[in-house]
Amino acid sequence: MQGTIHPSAIIDPDARLHETADVGPGCLIGPGVEIGPRVWLGANVVIDKDTSIGEDCRIFHGAVLGSDPQDLKYAGESTTLEIGPRTIIREYCTMNRGTADLGSTRVGSDCLFMAGTHVAHDCQVGNHVILANVAMAGGHVTIGDHAILGALVGVHQFTRIGEHAFVGGASKIAQDIPPYVLADGNPCAARGINTVGLRRRGFTKSAIDQLRRAFRTLYRNRELNLGQALAVLEAQEDAAPEVTNLIRFIRASERGVIS
Repeated sequence: MQGTIHPSAIIDPDARLHETADVGPGCLIGPGVEIGPRVWLGANVVIDKDTSIGEDCRIFHGAVLGSDPQDLKYAGESTTLEIGPRTIIREYCTMNRGTADLGSTRVGSDCLFMAGTHVAHDCQVGNHVILANVAMAGGHVTIGDHAILGALVGVHQFTRIGEHAFVGGASKIAQDIPPYVLADGNPCAARGINTVGLRRRGFTKSAIDQLRRAFRTLYRNRELNLGQALAVLEAQEDAAPEVTNLIRFIRASERGVIS
């Protein structure tokens, strides 16, 4: 099916749009932009430059994507923004391109970014991620698959959020959030395992039970420090892959994990 381009849209000659893409009134599409099949752009969307949009994405009114990084070290180098298929970007969302450090900001497939959200330079966002209204990720943030951030969450630069984590609204995130964890607060603190989310995504009862026991060892055993708790978990036989993943994430943390 042939797409439509509103006559008021301005499209750079160097941009490449699939013939099935729909471009709404007042859109501005700059050089080096690639828009895939069946992408829909609402009114007044700006895609600045060097940005690729995967198939079946929906980008709502006033979103600004692919603009220069908000980083004083950025010196005009060529960088990109990559957005995977079927991602929904709601009104007035902003996403910046990368810097010389990583070269690209990447957003996965099947994500939802609600109104007013921000993804800064060099962020690496997985698949099926949700950011609720006005949640904001600083530069170099990594967000794992299926993670959910509530409204007004602020994520400090260089922080990691593990897969299947859930962060409650208005939380301040200044350290890494391990995978599978439910967290909230200012400063953000671990409250338990994201049991409801894991059940909805088909995790087995055995895996969830092991994660809950691992959480108690890490966060509720007052006789063990973090290193000792990790050693206890690593010594266990037949640990679920999810527990192994949890340990690996914490071991790799450079900023430390939330308490």
